[in-house]
Amino acid sequence: MSLQERINEVQLRIDQACERTGRNSEDVHVVAVTKYVSIEATKQVLDHGLHHIGENRLQVVKPKWEALGDRGVWHFIGHLQTNKVKDIIGKFTYIHSLDRISLAQELDKKAAQGNSVIQAFVQVNISGEQTKMGMSPDQVAGFLSEIKDLKHIHVIGLMTMAPFEGDPEDTRPIFRGLRELRDELNTMAVTEQPLEHLSMGMSNDFEVAVEEGATWLRLGTLLVGKEEEEGWES
Repeated sequence: MSLQERINEVQLRIDQACERTGRNSEDVHVVAVTKYVSIEATKQVLDHGLHHIGENRLQVVKPKWEALGDRGVWHFIGHLQTNKVKDIIGKFTYIHSLDRISLAQELDKKAAQGNSVIQAFVQVNISGEQTKMGMSPDQVAGFLSEIKDLKHIHVIGLMTMAPFEGDPEDTRPIFRGLRELRDELNTMAVTEQPLEHLSMGMSNDFEVAVEEGATWLRLGTLLVGKEEEEGWES
C-alpha cells in the first residue's frame, strides 16, 4: 500500500469515528511517528501534507533536522531526560511527556533563555501499569498548581498510553478516563486556560480514542510503517 493510500485510509477511519460520535474530524490531528523510518521517508511524509512529526530519540532526529531544514512541526513523544532538555528547545514545539517537577522547571528555564514557549501535555498513567510512564491521575491537579507560575510552559492537555490489547474496545476505559480527568481539572479551574487537548490513541486503537475525545493521535506503524520490516512506496 502506498503512503497516500495509508493516509487516505487513516483519514477515512477518523471521519467515520467522528461521525459515530457527532464530532468534527477537523478537531482531530495526526502526529506521524517517524522514529523508525529514514530521512527520505520522513521527507515523503512531509511532502504528502503530514506536517506534524513525532520523534523520541535525539540521535535519530538530529540528522533529519539537518536534512529537512525548518520543515515540519516536531513533537517529542517519548520519555525526556532532564539533561537532554537543552537539545530540544527551539526544535520541538510540543512535548507529550511532561511528567515531573524537575523536568518542568528545566524546560521553563531553557525555554526562557531562548525566549520561547513549550506546548506541553502532562503524561498520565491512567492504566496504572508499572511499565508505563506518567503520573497517577490523583497527582495531576497538584502538579498543575505547582507549575502554574512557569511562564515558558503552556500546558494544553493530557497524554496517556493505553495497554496494547487484542481487542481495541478494551482500551476504551483508559481513554474515557483521561477525558473525564481533563474535564474534572477544567471544572476545578486549576489552569489559567482550560485544558483543551487529549493526546491518546496509536495505530492499534486510534478509532476508540477518537470516539472518546482524542484531539491528537500518534500514528507510526499503521501510517508510515517500519521500513526495515514493511517498506512502502510514495
